[in-house]
Amino acid sequence: MSVAVILGSKSDLDVVRGAFDTLKEFGVPYVAHVFSAHRTPEEAVDFAKNARSSGVDVIICAAGMAAHLGGVIAAHTTLPVIGIPVPSAPFNALDSLLATVQMPPGVPVGAVTCGKAGGKNAALYAIEMIAIKDAALAQKLADFRRDQRTKVLDSDAELAAELAK
Repeated sequence: MSVAVILGSKSDLDVVRGAFDTLKEFGVPYVAHVFSAHRTPEEAVDFAKNARSSGVDVIICAAGMAAHLGGVIAAHTTLPVIGIPVPSAPFNALDSLLATVQMPPGVPVGAVTCGKAGGKNAALYAIEMIAIKDAALAQKLADFRRDQRTKVLDSDAELAAELAK
């Protein structure tokens, strides 16, 4: 089981670092590549066509501007594809978001939030998909959610204490 993280450009690295960190935290193996839907279309398509036989379960694609990478990958595989819209000038991710979510019927690309938070969310989304058939990973997700809840409740108590002063 593994996740592939495809960057449309090496400049997208800051956006996907959260994905790498989250996948490592959960012990999910991953591979990463830079492929462009427009500048290296043959390599992107070749990767997509061979991803399943290479042991990939879910593909995360981070791309900015026209953001066709997720759609190109999805068109050439039946694996789940998650798109991370990367902010770029002049539209600050609006173009990327629209390109990621406006897929034609029959070629879905799941979309997460734009930018750095999208990296972490994409990894968590991929982990949730893999955890459907992996009880240990599902337990790690449950523990993660419990820890998130505890942190928020601790923050709430801290705020109440500060305001009571």
